[in-house]
Amino acid sequence: MAGVSVLYFAALRDLAGKASEEVELPDGPVTVAMLRVLLEKRHAGLSGRLAGVRVALNEEFTDETASIAAGDVVALIPPVSGG
Repeated sequence: MAGVSVLYFAALRDLAGKASEEVELPDGPVTVAMLRVLLEKRHAGLSGRLAGVRVALNEEFTDETASIAAGDVVALIPPVSGG
C-alpha cells in the first residue's frame, strides 16, 4: 500500500475533523473518483458531501479520472459563495 497526503479546506476541515491526513491507497490504479469514495467511507461527516468539491492534485485542479500515485498531495476545496 502507498500513501498520499489529503488536505481539507474550509467546511471540509470541520466535517473530516482534521486539516490534513495521510491516506493509504489500495493496490492498483486509483483515481480521484475512487479516493472520494474512500474518504466518504472513512469519515461519516463527508458522506455525500464531496460531489461538488474541487480537487487539486499536486497544486493543479484535476478531474475525476486523474490517477493518484504514492506521494501525491490531494487538496479538497469546497465551493465558495459570497457577496
